Amino acid sequence: MTLVVKFIGSDAHWDEFGPALQAELAALPFPIALSPDATPKNTDYIVMAGTHAPIDFSPFSRCKAMLRLWAGVEDVVHNDTITFPICRMVGGGLDAGMVEWVTAHVMRHHIGMDRHINGQDGLWRANTVPPLAAQRPVTVLGLGALGRACSQALATLGFPVTGWSRSPKTIDGIRCLNGDVTAAVNGAQIVVALLPRTPETENILNAETFARMAKGAVILNPGRGQLIDETALLSALATGQVSHATLDTFRQEPLPADHKFWSHPNITVTPHIASATRPEPAAKVIAQNITRCETGQPLLHVVGRKAGY
Repeated sequence: MTLVVKFIGSDAHWDEFGPALQAELAALPFPIALSPDATPKNTDYIVMAGTHAPIDFSPFSRCKAMLRLWAGVEDVVHNDTITFPICRMVGGGLDAGMVEWVTAHVMRHHIGMDRHINGQDGLWRANTVPPLAAQRPVTVLGLGALGRACSQALATLGFPVTGWSRSPKTIDGIRCLNGDVTAAVNGAQIVVALLPRTPETENILNAETFARMAKGAVILNPGRGQLIDETALLSALATGQVSHATLDTFRQEPLPADHKFWSHPNITVTPHIASATRPEPAAKVIAQNITRCETGQPLLHVVGRKAGY
C-alpha cells in the first residue's frame, strides 16, 4: 500500500523542498506518494513548511503525524483539530546555521569589531584590546537543541557559559540553571535569547532582567521577537545598561520600515536569517521519522502540546 504524504506550504516552499523530499522518500523501502494536492482523507503524513493561519485538520482522519520543516510550532500547537502528533524540525541545518550566527555575533561584540569597522578615520585606537573569552561571561536563555549547540560552541571558544531553561538540564562544561531567570543573567556581559514563544517567555527580557546584567551588556535575540520588552530595551540602551542589541526576530515580520530599531545606532537588525531549514538535511529528518513510525518506533522531536514546544 502506498503511503500518501501531503505537503502544505507555498508554491515557493514546494519548489525549494519538494525535490529533496521526493529524492529522500523515494529511497525508503516502502512506496510513498508526496504531493501538495493529496486529499485530506487519504493523507498518512503531513509535511508542513512555513507559518499558517488556523487550519481545520479534522478531515485528516487517518493522518499519523505532522512533520514540520520549521522549528517553530506556535501556529499549530494549540490547534484542537490536530489529534495526531506534531514533530518539529530538529537538525535540518537549523543547528549549524544558528551556531554560526550566534558565534559570529558573540565574537563581533566580544572583540569590538564595530569600533574598528566604523572607525576608519585615521585614529590609532591602541587602547581597545578586548579581554580574553574567559573573562567574558555569556548567558544562553534556552537549552533546547539550538541553545545546547550554541552553548557548547561558545564554551569551546573559552567563554564561561551559563545556560537557563524552564526544566533542569545537564550539559558538560555549561553552568545550567532553571527557575529564577534573573539568577542566570546576573552579571552576564552577553545574553543570547533562544527560547520558544510561550506565555511564560513573553517579555522575559525586561527592565528587571536588563538591570541584572553587567553594565553595557549586549543582547542577541535569534529566538522570538516576543521575548523582548521593546520599551524596556530602548530604555536600557538609552541609559547604557545595554550597549547594543543584535536582533534577528521581531514581533512583526518583516520589521516595518518606520520601526525605531532600523535607525537606532545601537541596534543591529538582521532579517530572520540566523537559522534556516536546508532542504537536503531536512528531507533526511522527515524520511527518518516516517521510517520510525512505519516500523513501530517512537517519533522523534514530538512537541509537548501543553508546554507549547
